[in-house]
Amino acid sequence: MKLQPDRIEGVNAVTAFVPGSVRVNAQFYTHSLLLPWRGEVQAWPCADFSELTPQHFEQLLALTPELVIFGSGRRLRFVAPSLLRALIERRIGLETMDTAAACRTYNVLASEGRQVVAALLLDESPPPATQPTTGP
Repeated sequence: MKLQPDRIEGVNAVTAFVPGSVRVNAQFYTHSLLLPWRGEVQAWPCADFSELTPQHFEQLLALTPELVIFGSGRRLRFVAPSLLRALIERRIGLETMDTAAACRTYNVLASEGRQVVAALLLDESPPPATQPTTGP
């Protein structure tokens, strides 16, 4: 017996993720983005973790989240607190995780009706190739 819907009407949901690409509802994105629980998905002009500035996080304020889920790319990387000043001053929570985990966590929180925004870095370059090891 089904007790609740899979999705709340009007709430954005991540419906697929592979490194470098995310599908929100029925639309694929291959660039970093801001994903509010309701409303339009926004391009987030940051292709790499090393490019982040305070202005990237100030952009989130217009979306009025209670919580931000930051997807740091293929691996977990924490942002310097100085970049997060705008969020900290307004007491907006921030959780950091790799982008795949951020997508999953965002979906859970959005389905609970939380005012959550996912700030997702989509690594635009392929992961470095591993070099085969050779024996002695």
